[in-house]
Amino acid sequence: MGNTRALILLFAAVGLCHCRSVTVSRGPLLRVEGQPLSIRCNVSDYEGPTYQDFEWMVTRGTESIKVISTFDQKFSDRSLQDRIQSGDISVSRLADNAVELRIEEARVSDSATYQCSTPSTDSIISGNYNADVQLQVVPNSLIVAPDTPNPVVPEGGSIRLLCNVSRSFIEGIYLSLTWSVQKGSSVLEDLLTFGPDLGVTVGDGFTGRYTDGGMRLEMGNGVSHSLVLSGAMPEDGGMYMCTARLWTREQGIWKRIQEKTMEMGEVTVTPTANSLTVVIQDDCTLSTGEPLLLTCSVSVDTKLSVGLEVTWMLNTSRTLAHLSRDGLRNNTSELVDVRRLGKWDFQMKVHGVEMSDAGLYSCKVSVWVQQMSGRWYKAAEKISDTVRVHVIKQNPDYTVVLNSSVNAKFFGDPTELECKVTNVSNLRSGRLGVSWLYRDAVPGDAPVSTHAIASLDENGTLVPGKTYKKRMEAGLITATRAEPSTFKLRLLHTTDADAGEYTCGVTAWIPTRHGNWKKVVEHLTPALKVSFANKRPVLGAVARRLREATATGSTFEMSCQANVQNLPPGTSFSILVLSEEDDRSPSLKLASLGPETVLQLEDWGEPGRRDGLMLVKTGKREFQFRIQAVQETDRGFYSCEMKAWTKQAGEDWVEMAKGVSNKIKVAFAHKGPTFDVSISSDTTSVFPWETVKMVCDVSVSGTSPNTDDVAYEMKWFLGRLRGSSSQTLLASMDRWGVVHKTPRNDSSDCSLERLGHRRFAMNVHSTQDSDVGDYHCTVTPWIRSPATGIWSKAPDVSSQRVFLNVKFALWDSMKLPLLYGICASVTVGVFSLVLGLVCAHCCCKTATATPRSRNKLMELEMD
Repeated sequence: MGNTRALILLFAAVGLCHCRSVTVSRGPLLRVEGQPLSIRCNVSDYEGPTYQDFEWMVTRGTESIKVISTFDQKFSDRSLQDRIQSGDISVSRLADNAVELRIEEARVSDSATYQCSTPSTDSIISGNYNADVQLQVVPNSLIVAPDTPNPVVPEGGSIRLLCNVSRSFIEGIYLSLTWSVQKGSSVLEDLLTFGPDLGVTVGDGFTGRYTDGGMRLEMGNGVSHSLVLSGAMPEDGGMYMCTARLWTREQGIWKRIQEKTMEMGEVTVTPTANSLTVVIQDDCTLSTGEPLLLTCSVSVDTKLSVGLEVTWMLNTSRTLAHLSRDGLRNNTSELVDVRRLGKWDFQMKVHGVEMSDAGLYSCKVSVWVQQMSGRWYKAAEKISDTVRVHVIKQNPDYTVVLNSSVNAKFFGDPTELECKVTNVSNLRSGRLGVSWLYRDAVPGDAPVSTHAIASLDENGTLVPGKTYKKRMEAGLITATRAEPSTFKLRLLHTTDADAGEYTCGVTAWIPTRHGNWKKVVEHLTPALKVSFANKRPVLGAVARRLREATATGSTFEMSCQANVQNLPPGTSFSILVLSEEDDRSPSLKLASLGPETVLQLEDWGEPGRRDGLMLVKTGKREFQFRIQAVQETDRGFYSCEMKAWTKQAGEDWVEMAKGVSNKIKVAFAHKGPTFDVSISSDTTSVFPWETVKMVCDVSVSGTSPNTDDVAYEMKWFLGRLRGSSSQTLLASMDRWGVVHKTPRNDSSDCSLERLGHRRFAMNVHSTQDSDVGDYHCTVTPWIRSPATGIWSKAPDVSSQRVFLNVKFALWDSMKLPLLYGICASVTVGVFSLVLGLVCAHCCCKTATATPRSRNKLMELEMD
């Protein structure tokens, strides 16, 4: 009886200890719209299998909706089927007795009370079988809009990182800001974090900088917040980012509910070494006994306090003087003196230079930068370009020759004068300048005036003369230095006023001890007379029928072309189309094109037919006129009045010549011609590096078209193997005269030229063995219909082949290698002989035997 009572009490105690407990995440829970969220549910102290099932329900007011179940797929409410099927709402099992309800993108409408329940597997119902938690989803109002920092910051400058953050203030939600940087492909480094508890957290490696004041946080108006990095270093470059996070506090622990990161921009910190420039004045020439003054100018772009350390060197190895950043001087000689002229300029003075002082002088500058903490470090070091100092005893000497490299034959042609300096001696580091003078060519002893055209001083600065200033500014006259000892004066358009005598004066300048330039010598050339045959311009106009008007409603078309003589380059043309009913009636102006190609309808009195009249410019000196749908009133004679115009810079158009064409009334017939082409060469065997010319002549049989109605397209081919069908295109010239050449890997080259209307030539320059082979040309005629003006392509015609052989000069190619080989053999033989004698003398000496002692007793006693 006692045992039975004890067992009953034991079972009752066990039953009281095992009560099912269902728990969920403690609430209320705050989450942000669009962010993922999860709610955990655990069950403990239960009977039955370890694997437990769960059901989730949501309650809004008095309405309850079934969400999802771990064992019943039909448990979910119909309104949530789409979100469950898309995976937006799911349940994930964390353990046999734990699951997690997940929502990938939370919605504001998801705010409700969520209940997790478990079906009973207990033998006795005890404990709780469900648990509730309140969820609130707030709208997503977080906006991060950082300002782009300066992309390039000099070393020592400041990097300001401004991050603008706005959001709706909701109780229980807190904000934190983090500034980060990514350098290259390395991981993201956090610089500083503010919040969410109004505290500041400095990233690893930046604590010392924050403590020294090199990184500070500037809080704005609640929206704009800045992080300023002072004393920027080159390693501060990288991609900066701003991260805003929203937090809520759950069970005493901060929980992040939203995060948004934005790139602020790439920042590059320019090292001080990049902006450091060290310059010494140019080369100078001195006489013995004069002092040498060299100034070292330093410039550096930095915002930090810097100290400069300067060292003067001769021939890059000998140190002459040293000046520390503290101003301490250390001179190797009493004849050398160093002083500081200003913050960035240093001067070295060598008293009484001698011939041994000539050489290459340089200046080495070290830049020391003081950081915010007061520590100095060497930021950059640079050596200037060397300057050569010459010590001479005499002035420069030279000869000047003036000649005309381009002569103007007609009015408006260019003229070019060349002033060449030869036999130059003792110039050294001196410089040459030039002055161009003009004098009127007046016969007899009449007084003449000399005008300065332009001059180039010792620095190469162009100084125009007062009379010629406007023409030089307009580019009509240029004075240049083509080579170090060659100067040129070019008149772009020679006029009557330019005829006369020209003189060139060349001046030699040498540097002085003060760094200035001194004029020591000037030579003037004899006067050179410039003149040209001033022939009057001639313009002839030719009209040709392109399409004949055979009946009313057809089209009439003609072209007008100008044949000119003695006109300068750059001449423009205008045209005026005239019509007459007969030879005795007055002319009627139809349409015109001015020198600036502006169309104007003159006396064309039929507004309804304006679209039927066309006047266009088809070439440099050719125009085309067309009337569509001619009528009875359009009968008559048509002609062209053409004019040539020229215009100087800043002036109006000036008429130079005028011509009236023949009259057009009827068309003519046209019959297609037959073309043939032949090739010839001035030689078929050449040596390397010579030039060979090949000429292709086009012949026409049958009805030959007018010269202006036919154009030719030429192509030149090379076959490497004789008789081979494989051909390589070398060059081509289209019917407009544009040349196209195939890229070549050899040192030889080719050029095309047109010798006549039907005669073309190809020159092969600097021939090589790769130029051996069969050459031929192919011509493609293009014929223009006189009636329609349309160009048509005729069949290609190929010439016969010409074989070119390139001889190889054996002796010329072998004599230098043979000479070098003989010299090398003799040198090696002599060196071997000398080496053998030295070894025999040093290594083969006779050894001398040491005499033995005859005193045996002494040896024993010593032993």
